[in-house]
Amino acid sequence: MYRATVSLLALALSSPAVAQSVDAKSGSGAQGGMPPQSESIIVTGGRVDEGDVAGSADIVGPEDLREFEYGDVNRVLRQVPGVNLQEEDGFGLFPNIGLRGTPVERSSNITLMEDGVLIAPAPYAAPAAYYFPAVGRMAAVEVVKGARAVAYGPRTIGGAVNFRSTPIPVAGFAGSASGQYGSRGYYQGHGWVGGETDNVGALLETFQQGSDGFKTIDGFPNADTGFDRQDYRGRFAVHSSPDAPTDARLELVYGRSELDANETYLGLVDTDFAADPYRRYAASQRDRFTGEHDQYRITGSLRLIDDTKIAATLYRNDFARSWSKLQDIDFDGDGRFEAIQPVFDDPNANPEALAILRGADSAAGALRVRNNNRVYRSQGLQVSLEKPFDTGSLRHNLTVSARIHEDEEDRLQNEDFYSQTAGDLVFVRQTALGAQANREAKADAIAFYFEDRIEFGRLTLTPGIRYEGITLTRLDYDRDDPERLAGPTRTRKTNIDEWLPALGATYDLGNVRLIAGVSRGFSPPGPGNPDARAEKSWNYEAGARFQNNLVSASAIAFYSDYSNLLGNCTQSVGCSVGDIGDQFNGGAVTAKGVELSASATPTIGEAISFPISVAYTFTDAQFDSNFESEFFGSVSAGDALPYLARHQLYAETGVVYGPVSMTLGANYVSKVRTEAGSGPIPVAERVDDRIIFDLAGRFAVTDEVSLFARIDNLLDETYAVARQPTGLRPGAPRRFVGGASLRF
Repeated sequence: MYRATVSLLALALSSPAVAQSVDAKSGSGAQGGMPPQSESIIVTGGRVDEGDVAGSADIVGPEDLREFEYGDVNRVLRQVPGVNLQEEDGFGLFPNIGLRGTPVERSSNITLMEDGVLIAPAPYAAPAAYYFPAVGRMAAVEVVKGARAVAYGPRTIGGAVNFRSTPIPVAGFAGSASGQYGSRGYYQGHGWVGGETDNVGALLETFQQGSDGFKTIDGFPNADTGFDRQDYRGRFAVHSSPDAPTDARLELVYGRSELDANETYLGLVDTDFAADPYRRYAASQRDRFTGEHDQYRITGSLRLIDDTKIAATLYRNDFARSWSKLQDIDFDGDGRFEAIQPVFDDPNANPEALAILRGADSAAGALRVRNNNRVYRSQGLQVSLEKPFDTGSLRHNLTVSARIHEDEEDRLQNEDFYSQTAGDLVFVRQTALGAQANREAKADAIAFYFEDRIEFGRLTLTPGIRYEGITLTRLDYDRDDPERLAGPTRTRKTNIDEWLPALGATYDLGNVRLIAGVSRGFSPPGPGNPDARAEKSWNYEAGARFQNNLVSASAIAFYSDYSNLLGNCTQSVGCSVGDIGDQFNGGAVTAKGVELSASATPTIGEAISFPISVAYTFTDAQFDSNFESEFFGSVSAGDALPYLARHQLYAETGVVYGPVSMTLGANYVSKVRTEAGSGPIPVAERVDDRIIFDLAGRFAVTDEVSLFARIDNLLDETYAVARQPTGLRPGAPRRFVGGASLRF
């Protein structure tokens, strides 16, 4: 009852008024009087449309997001070609996203931003995205790949994903509210109210989401395996009057996010998965994630009469998380704790160990649960200047930007020991805070970017260059010194200086625009591992876009030539060598592929339309050398990278008739490897292919109020999404959702 109330609470905040229109493609329309998206990374300075970008640029706009009312970022981003995804928990809480063949591990190989500001917990020192913005509160999502991605950094090989949050509406007072409720206690509520006068604007927003979960823990059939998320946002702005000769604006943003999730990394052996994929072993019953994120941002901008724009953003993000997870087990009671993965590698050879995972009695204190307790801080200042000007017949748009940034990850971890008795984990003892890990990873960075977009007739060239200067520091403290009074026992530093050139080009042939680009790709290594080299590549792309009044389509081929690829040691990939956070060299790698997309809206008369769209990605990523690695294993030239599907397809079709619409989406993902290799994929190293259908319908009761319903996984397909770190884990089963939305 509480969750149903939360879902619908936002509706009580609103009253009918005037419906507003949305331009989903350009991002320049108005939702409740939404202003042009100044925090967009694609639409810049009012002079560059996303269709003119020299490279791959995609926007999932407000109407696209509203179509299914998703709260899962995986389901949103699968609509964009060139995006590689590995699902994990069924709700999109901990996404694994890669772009153009970059490794997907915890989205740590791409640049993540919210409103153009780095949003990963520690983007340089520890980029693994254990905090991820709630996509259900976003106004738009942008994905940039290729030469244009060098503008953002620090990770420029695959590209950047930017989440545009709800801005302050400019057309007086406005608001929006929606609520949905569904199977297994799923709920989602989103509401905001705000407006602007001639000189002042403000917005208040909340997003609530949760579920009871879809898994059942052995021996605890009523246990909660779901999550609860709470988001709160406030914005306040002062600005010049509408009739002022210049446009000056100062905006303050504060956001608070909390997540409590009963999530685990422990999966199932193949036979148990085949019998009941939504089962959870009793040994995982104490696994739980809690996280708290605070976001602060002050942005000042000035637009002059000649369209010159100057902007500066001071930002800070604080994130504290604790993820208690089953780490290892003393299976035979001899005092030696053993890794869990060998049980999944050969369950027939470890029947007693598998029985303990399922709930059998253990020796005293035989199950070790690690408290992965970490605190992150990220802060900095970024400034930009955008200057349009002409020189003779050349039209320029000059961009200069700089960022001073620092971030850190603080690990102060301990462990709990439990005995398993009659299927229940009974607490035995706890180690002191810091006894498992006591260290800091820090980064100080300064970055500059220069770009000049030059238009000459039908040809547009966009040369640019980026500089990244980074100092990475790892501080290790004695594990018996949680207060760190004695100072670090070891300090390791790494200094990095990189220049990253890029060149993009477009040629306008009317309805067809040819595009090409070349850029230097770069990702910094993590602190603390002196043998890890920076990840570098040369990236190439070429293709074409077509658009007329009926159809829009694009086809882009990409090729990334890595001189060195890095493997990130995280618990999510089952890393058992070195320390969590270490990185390992993978040597030369080639990633190539094709991105295709098309959309059209055929009509019958003026009453009925049939929108249709498709996005396809082919990815081939291979190692180019033979080597032995503790992290990558035994690798031969030609071996495919793990967790990268060769084929991904998203197709969507629907019908709109007056106030009624219905949309069917289908997502196909081919089988993937869980370890590097070539040839037929062994069963123990394979996640099978799948096709998932979602169906959504909407009825506009009035211009302001609409009702909607959705069925996720329409055919109730049973499928696995991962085999690492320990065992098979399932995608979400069929879920029915219904709700209502209101705009004024």
